[in-house]
Amino acid sequence: MSASGPKRGKGAAALRAAPVIVVPDDPWARLEMPVGHAGLNAANPLRRGARKLGIETVRDLLFHLPRRYDDLREMRTLGNLNDVPDGTVISARVTVLGLNVQQTWRKRVQVTTAHLADDTGTAEATWFGRQYIDRRLRPGDEIVVSGKLKRRGFTLIIDNPQFQPAAAVSPLHAGRIVPMYRLTAGVTVARLRLAMREALDRDGREYPEYLRTGLRDEAAVPGIAAALEAIHYPDSFEARDGAVRRLAYDELLALQLGMVVRRRIRGRDVTAPVAVADEDDTRIRQALEASLTRKLDRPAELTPDQATVIDEIRADLARPIPMLRLVQGDVGSGKTAVAAWALAAAALNGRQGALLAPTDLLARQHLSTVAALLEDLGIAVTLLVGSLDAKSRAKTTEAIANGQAQVVVGTHALLQESVRFDDLALVVVDEQHRFGVEQRSALESKAGPGRPPHVLLMTATPIPRTLGQVLYADLDVSTLRTAPAGRTPIRTGIRRPGDLDGTWQRVRAEAAAGHRTFVVVPRIGPAAAKAGAGGAAGEEEGFAGDEELPDEDLETVWAAAAEAEHARLKDLLAPLRVGLVHGRLKPADRDREMGAFRDGDIDVLVGTTVVEVGVDVPEATIMVIEDAERFGLAQLHQLRGRVGRGSAESFCVLVSGAVEDTTEYERLRAVTATTDGFALAERDFELRREGDVLGLAQSGLPRLRVATLGNMTHRELATLAREHAEQLVGPSGELPVSDPELVRELREGWLARVFQGDPAGAA
Repeated sequence: MSASGPKRGKGAAALRAAPVIVVPDDPWARLEMPVGHAGLNAANPLRRGARKLGIETVRDLLFHLPRRYDDLREMRTLGNLNDVPDGTVISARVTVLGLNVQQTWRKRVQVTTAHLADDTGTAEATWFGRQYIDRRLRPGDEIVVSGKLKRRGFTLIIDNPQFQPAAAVSPLHAGRIVPMYRLTAGVTVARLRLAMREALDRDGREYPEYLRTGLRDEAAVPGIAAALEAIHYPDSFEARDGAVRRLAYDELLALQLGMVVRRRIRGRDVTAPVAVADEDDTRIRQALEASLTRKLDRPAELTPDQATVIDEIRADLARPIPMLRLVQGDVGSGKTAVAAWALAAAALNGRQGALLAPTDLLARQHLSTVAALLEDLGIAVTLLVGSLDAKSRAKTTEAIANGQAQVVVGTHALLQESVRFDDLALVVVDEQHRFGVEQRSALESKAGPGRPPHVLLMTATPIPRTLGQVLYADLDVSTLRTAPAGRTPIRTGIRRPGDLDGTWQRVRAEAAAGHRTFVVVPRIGPAAAKAGAGGAAGEEEGFAGDEELPDEDLETVWAAAAEAEHARLKDLLAPLRVGLVHGRLKPADRDREMGAFRDGDIDVLVGTTVVEVGVDVPEATIMVIEDAERFGLAQLHQLRGRVGRGSAESFCVLVSGAVEDTTEYERLRAVTATTDGFALAERDFELRREGDVLGLAQSGLPRLRVATLGNMTHRELATLAREHAEQLVGPSGELPVSDPELVRELREGWLARVFQGDPAGAA
């Protein structure tokens, strides 16, 4: 054991207040220590702010990975920057000639300008909203600055640079490839680098290796300790790439192990089949078609795709092995009718079915739709949501418990421990990407021990074929491609931001006809968000600048952007009634606003992408998407699918200033060229070269930190990881006892959130 004693304080009280930190010898135990109480001197100032970044333990700190890297291996001279492109991050050793501080129109926000020089030339450094700069810099100071280069006329400007006294330049901050991290208030990049360096030196070098040599050799990856060093402080970009490969492989292996474990555990389960006789199958299909005929006021039939998927579900239900099938279908392809068939099958067998929806409003919409579809069968549909009053809730839970409620539609309220089913045969999960494995398992467990239910998952986000082979390897997948007859084509066009007069005139005309309009604002990126928030404040030793807002602050700025657009359009479109929804509203308030839009009390609804999955509003005929190039093709297609659900002609307006012949503009043109969500999914997969690829954020799987299946190399790694997972997992879903460090990492380490395996299978 090693101990870190208290720092010197004034008096005995100070000595008594500082506890003695005992650092264990066991490397795993050190990784589990709270970061602020782990004996890491550089990490102590981070203990409050780090929590906002999800950094609780030393392991969390080590796996707080850089967002990007700046290549600061070369110190530039100011006289040699004339040919350097704008936006290039540079480092230079300079002398401060003078400082100038100006207040802007923005309250309490100032712009600080430092005039810099070296033997070869001059430049300026500017900071927006950094009120402490003039307290830390003085004329005559020699400093090292590092930031993005830009120009104003003939003046070279280093924008919002980090800086440090030249005499104290640390090899962590300059003269090397420098990591840039996600930050939050109270955590500077300099402090984080120092804490990371200390943690790597003490604990990263001894991180327990959890991959056997054979796996590492086949994947061509370094050891975990070397990978952690190179991911944070690489000597070269080649070393960084090797570290990325190791961590990407580890994530993909954990993902595939979880899939194989769950699939093999499910394969050993036995449940009661739900056999559907031919006459019952015919009755259900006829009831569905009769309901659709009434809704459309004309003869309607199930599409060939719907009929095929129903056949697949029927075959699954007849087996004693629990069904786990995903139905992916484009917007308006008829997934709900397919789910209604399965729910009816359970009810006609004298058993129960449950449909889980992500929001109260969507659950109520499903209640109405499913009840109408099953009306001719005499099957009642029951609703259980959090907004029910106590009396209604008690009555509903009693009906569920005694089996009177054969089909139940609900939200997370279904998952509560007080809700018990009499004989749950089928679980349907709508918008399945909004629910994790644990939430699905919580509902499945209500079928009782030894009788796992059949599970049907639904998603309106088409997944590219190559992605699906990885993401849905543990599922049987059915696809609905053909939209039911009667869907109204949606005319889609691109408009420039300054060319919207005609669009707003059309919005007024549609409102006069009783129709409604969506207006969606994009998420604002970190750079824009910083400016919108007035920059960061505070003072810290070490490098200053490059503060990036945390995700929760970005969400706040995003909501503020929606509020600003709401205020603008209320004035522009008066006297139309303009509503507002965004993620910062309470769910009840958001549902109430969406309900008012559905009911016609609002003409125009301004919002963020929370409208992507919402209520069915047949009267909505216009979708305006601002800064459309900021959205992925999947999101654009989903948003477009909010309109065109009635009989009236519908429009989608993509507002964008994207330059023609760029990737951004090509993506928008792809949306205007087709309404086939599967074709757009494949096109999106081709066009996106990095980042969050379509499918990962929408798959119901944990978000991967390192691996991206838009990268061909990572797709190859995923295939290899699948092979390794098949070899490692036992026939009944057990993990290998010969790899205890891997099992522990999957259960308790950084890979636990990706693994999501059944605890019983990991035993």
